Amino acid sequence: MERKSYPTDLTDMDWEILAPLIPPAKEGGHPPTTDMGEICNSIYYHLKTGCQWNMLPGDFPPRSTVYSYYSKWQGQGVWEKFNHTLGGQVRSKLGKSTQPTALAADSQSVNTDQKKGMCMVLTDVKR
Repeated sequence: MERKSYPTDLTDMDWEILAPLIPPAKEGGHPPTTDMGEICNSIYYHLKTGCQWNMLPGDFPPRSTVYSYYSKWQGQGVWEKFNHTLGGQVRSKLGKSTQPTALAADSQSVNTDQKKGMCMVLTDVKR
């Protein structure tokens, strides 16, 4: 039985770019039986729709397997690699450098490493 297609599914070109970035399976363990492309499709579906893990459609791999890979890859920085790689591809197609040359940031508050009230204490000290 063939799986239903979803708008969040990776294209063949997307998969060609991302497949080499997926960490290899541990040596000596049981060989993986789940298609990594389907794991990625499942995770992208979850991220795009915002559904709960237990609400993933039944034609995806088991949700416990999908979540396990998601969690492991999050800790290993795999998602960050995916985003940088795909972002660079998009920038390249737009005729731009693969790395941005400027950054804009906006914040309503400023975080400091000092404890609350320290600035007042320091400004009251006479030299």
